[in-house]
Parts: sequence; structure tokens; C-alpha cells
Amino acid sequence: MSSFAKRIIPCLDVDNGRVVKGINFVGLRDAGDPVEVAKRYNNEGADEITFLDITASHENRGTIVDIVKEVAKEVFIPLTVGGGIRKLEDIYKLLNVGCDKVSINSSAVTNPDLINESAKRFGSQCIVTAIDVKKVQDGSYHVFVKGGREDTGLDAVQWAKEVYNRGAGEILLTSMDTDGAKTGFELNITEQISSMIDIPVIASGGAGTMEHMKEAFDHGASAALAASIFHFKEIDIMDLKRYLRANNIPVRI
Repeated sequence: MSSFAKRIIPCLDVDNGRVVKGINFVGLRDAGDPVEVAKRYNNEGADEITFLDITASHENRGTIVDIVKEVAKEVFIPLTVGGGIRKLEDIYKLLNVGCDKVSINSSAVTNPDLINESAKRFGSQCIVTAIDVKKVQDGSYHVFVKGGREDTGLDAVQWAKEVYNRGAGEILLTSMDTDGAKTGFELNITEQISSMIDIPVIASGGAGTMEHMKEAFDHGASAALAASIFHFKEIDIMDLKRYLRANNIPVRI
């Protein structure tokens, strides 16, 4: 994968129509209007934007569709949306208003056929499977769902292989152990999964410095995703890209 430009992806957690940010999924702070925040990232040089609808219950499903519609009018980089996507109809609605890819997580675990069906219907390039992992007692990594609260017992490496075989176009790999902690990505599992499958792996969970981003790419990630370091302007995306380029990581400037 090394010849392709590496991507920098700000992630916006959306709760009832606002961008929020917490640590390990708790203690949320408001970080702004999604359309404004997305426009800012578009102008600052982000390669893509990911929206996660963190309260994606059925009654809120309309909110994110409306937001995507508004954002797509203003923003010209690819948009990925995740959260509460359970069926082909949900995917269709989002792609229809201008979203480029969808990210499926819990529903992929409970209904793995959704990966095959959606890849067949909309194309693999539209389907990102999100995998939330935690290291368990024996040193292996398990797939967790419900915001990191529930251990599925699935081995993360095996699950990544299955997701790939079922037609997912990308994996969004989040370490629950490092999420929000700004101590760096979980490089071990990032490398294990990246080296084993032939689709891009997006590293997520733990970015705190420019060096952390570089480490993710050095360990096989095709893209690195972060939230608070960009929202609260701790790191400027163009500065980050110049730093990466100076360190021989191919990026688009």
C-alpha cells in the first residue's frame, strides 16, 4: 500500500445535531456545528471527514441524514458516516444525500451478511467496517461493541480477515484502550491487521501528537483518524502534512 498517499481524517462525533467530544466515550463537550466544523476541515486540508452518529437511535436517524445533506453541499472531500446503520435502506439514504462511504460496526457483528450484501449492492469502496478492539487477559485482541462495553468474544484479527473476505473496502480500527487518551495509537494490532489484509486500515484511538500519526503510518495504516487534536486546534492539518512529508510519508498537500 506504501505508494498511495496516506490520509488524514478528522472524526466528528455527532450527538443530536452537534459535534461533541469526550474521553473513552464519556464527559462530552460541545465542539460546534457539524457543517461549520466540516467546512473548516475541508479548507484546512483534511483528506476525508468521518461523522459518527453517537446517539443513533431510530428517532434520531433523520438528524444525521439532514446534516450529511447540508455538509455535502459545502464540502468536497469524501464523507464517511457511521452509527446505527442496520440495513441496506439506511445506507441508501445516506449515499443518496451525498455521503461517499458508510461505516458499519455493531450491525456487522450481529449480521455479517450485511457486509456482503452492502458491498454487492453499493460497491466495496463504499463500505467501511469499523472494528473496536481491546486487549484481553491472554494478550490477544477482542472485538467490542456497544461503545466498548461489551466483549463479543471474537478475535479481532480473525474478524478483520472475515470482514475483508466478505467484501468490506476498508477497516476503521479503533483501540478502546487508547481512545481519547492521546498516548498514541495501538501500533501492535494496527500492524497485525494491516499486514494481513489487502484493504486500507484506518488507525483510530489515541492520537495526541504528529509523531503518533507518523507511527501509525510506519506500522502499516493507510489513514489516521483523530478528533480532539483537530477540533481544539492542538494540531493544524497542514502542519501535520508538512511534518509527515519531511519524514518521507507520502501525503497530499
